[in-house]
Amino acid sequence: MSPFQRNRWFVRAGGITLAFAVVSATAPRGPALTAIFNIGYLLLMLAAVAAMFAHAWSAEGVKRHFWVLMGVGCTLWACHQAGWVYYEVVRRTTVPKPWFMNAFLFLHLIPMIAAVGLRPHQTEGGQKFRLGTLDFLLLFVWWVFLYAFAVFPSQYISLNVAQYDRNYNVLYLVESGVLLLVLGIAARGAPAGWKMLYLNLMAASALYALDSVWVNLAVTKKGYYTGSLYDVPLVGAAGWMAATVLSARHWQTEAAPRHGADKWGTMALRLAMLAILSLPLLGLWTFRWDGSPALTRTFRLFTVLTAMLVLGMFVFMRQYLQDQALIHLLEDSRRSFENEQRLQSHLVQREKLASLGQLVAGAAHEIDHPLTAIMEYSEKLWSNHRLTTDQDTLVRKIVHHSQRTRELISSLLSFAQQSSGEKTMVDLHTLLQRSVQMRELQHHDQKIRVETSLQPDLPKVWGDGHQLFQAFVQIVENALDALEEAGGGLLRVSAQAQGDEVIVQFSDSGPGLKEPLRVFDPFYTTKAIGKGTGLGLSAVYGVVRDHRGQITCQNKPEGGALFVLRLPTAMEHAPQAVGAKA
Repeated sequence: MSPFQRNRWFVRAGGITLAFAVVSATAPRGPALTAIFNIGYLLLMLAAVAAMFAHAWSAEGVKRHFWVLMGVGCTLWACHQAGWVYYEVVRRTTVPKPWFMNAFLFLHLIPMIAAVGLRPHQTEGGQKFRLGTLDFLLLFVWWVFLYAFAVFPSQYISLNVAQYDRNYNVLYLVESGVLLLVLGIAARGAPAGWKMLYLNLMAASALYALDSVWVNLAVTKKGYYTGSLYDVPLVGAAGWMAATVLSARHWQTEAAPRHGADKWGTMALRLAMLAILSLPLLGLWTFRWDGSPALTRTFRLFTVLTAMLVLGMFVFMRQYLQDQALIHLLEDSRRSFENEQRLQSHLVQREKLASLGQLVAGAAHEIDHPLTAIMEYSEKLWSNHRLTTDQDTLVRKIVHHSQRTRELISSLLSFAQQSSGEKTMVDLHTLLQRSVQMRELQHHDQKIRVETSLQPDLPKVWGDGHQLFQAFVQIVENALDALEEAGGGLLRVSAQAQGDEVIVQFSDSGPGLKEPLRVFDPFYTTKAIGKGTGLGLSAVYGVVRDHRGQITCQNKPEGGALFVLRLPTAMEHAPQAVGAKA
């Protein structure tokens, strides 16, 4: 794109301003000149308003709110100019003084200041928009208070046109200075596209503010009329702003991470502090040194009190939102830390099981050979009828402990050989019911109750049904053993689909887990000697991980243990399985 095409809107705005200057210098003063300037000025404003709302329609998030606030500000500006068109073009009369429409001109800068305060050039979350909304309301109330405090008394309480003009012009000039200040601060830390936008808006606003002072001086000296050369910079400022908004579509106005040079956050806080602290000072000045009539002083005191109440409420709300944001941040940090710990424990557990599995497999095979010989010779010795009673008792013990050792070796081999079997579509609903029913038949204690809450249309998973069944049985057996030691209780088994996962929970009302972090460690058991090898839950952990799932355990606040299994549904893994078979 050529430089002319890239800056075509600025060239057109310059041409329109030059044409207005030629008309102002050559055309005589009269209704035609007044109509040309008033209507042309209004059309430029409406073009800027249309472009801003078009940007808002196509934008998203904070960027949309920025353009909406800018469009609202320019709409108020256009409403003020429409009043001039009504009086000077339609009715062909002068604008009254003081004029209530001047409040629209004063208020139009407030949404524009708030729009820049949203910092759309930065990538931040929704909390910024909520705080930005409160900042806008606080800013709006503050400037309305200043307008009511400084302008209303000379306009409505005790009419004084000279004092009204002086107070209004000074206040409007201060407000324009604040807009230029926030635009300059925002431009310092903004990316290239946003900096160009801010600087052009700043230049157009500065031109408008300076020409407003020039026009006010001309009005004081009785040398101003609509369409004079004093109005040419106003037309130029409106055209500049419209060209900036229309050209912004081709600039890179994407949000970027926060830059160190962006001081708006500190500046906004200081401005808010000054706004709050100025209220009692203005009230004290009104009470002690204001020489206005009593009615005006009473009005100003009530205005200060009302503003203090409203602004104080906004300050408390802002602090509350910041506290809530801090709490959410701490909660997110805590969850991130817990997830990191959980992931680390899973990785450690996986490596531990893999290394231990290799060691156990080798040791079990080596032990199995001499153990087989011991059992064989013991059985031969046992079958000898010439043994004494004491000898027979000793042989029985040897055979019993040899069988116990053989069961332990079998468990070790089963733990070490957690290889994936043939996987098919598995119905967890049926497996869970069978595992609960099988263990219920073995436990006849009437004080132990088992409840199931299984989703009827539970999705199937892709896995080894035998391994999953053994894993469920192991967890149920451990829970029932804990309830039996506690003298009874409730075991609740539930399963439901959540997203692309099936969540299975085993919740009991027993004594809970003594060391939840060690539950899945090999050879860790709290049962009496001879009742457990400490490999059951380690094998369950391996089965769940082999099925690309997760298993966690914890103690419930009300007491008891909770095991949670997360298994992916078959939709995620079935295509892979089909591809493998192919």
